[in-house]
Amino acid sequence: MSVVLPAYNEEAVIEQTVTMVASALRTWTDDFEIIVVDDGSRDHTRDIIERLIGDEPRIRLMHHSQNRGYGAALVTGFHTASKELVFFMDSDGQFDINDLERFFPLIEHCDAVLGYRAPRHDPWIRKLNAWGWKQLVHLVLGIKVRDLDCAFKLYRAEFFQTLNLETRGAMINAEILYKFVRAGHIYTEVGVRHLPRQKGKATGAHPRVILKAMRELISYSRKWKLAERARQRL
Repeated sequence: MSVVLPAYNEEAVIEQTVTMVASALRTWTDDFEIIVVDDGSRDHTRDIIERLIGDEPRIRLMHHSQNRGYGAALVTGFHTASKELVFFMDSDGQFDINDLERFFPLIEHCDAVLGYRAPRHDPWIRKLNAWGWKQLVHLVLGIKVRDLDCAFKLYRAEFFQTLNLETRGAMINAEILYKFVRAGHIYTEVGVRHLPRQKGKATGAHPRVILKAMRELISYSRKWKLAERARQRL
């Protein structure tokens, strides 16, 4: 299993997150890798990971010299993954990696297991933004899942080996699921615990992030639908 952990300025929680992930994985399998993608952090996130690698060589560090966005961090992780299964989770300490154990029997019968936060422990403005974004994506792309941007998802790696991911911001989960469903893959959804953020600062609700996601949704949805129509005419 490859575990992808995107991280941006998470020095307050990254050591605890990676240590807990490594501990859980060791109880499940010896064949794993933890890919931490440092997306241009300006704090000591990278230094902490480099130190942890000394104790656990199955930790791999990928570093962006500047902040490229959440989607770009995930894409780097997916391209680096070398195992049969790919799981990704945020590094902010709001998920419990042990919930992943319930996904394993399910992935044997489908192509992905998607977590949904039950309940979601975030400020009301983030919940409102998430609800509005989910409705918009459903309207434009036809995607309907319980928790579109829940960063606790398990996929079969072969899906990413042939997938051309084009977006690099908060649009990434919408793109993945749009192309996943269009390719005929099936998924199931499972509720996972979501914990209040204890340290660090969330950046997903920043207006710049939201505006970038909106621009990507408009431009790429038009591109993908035109491509679909062209294929149907062939």
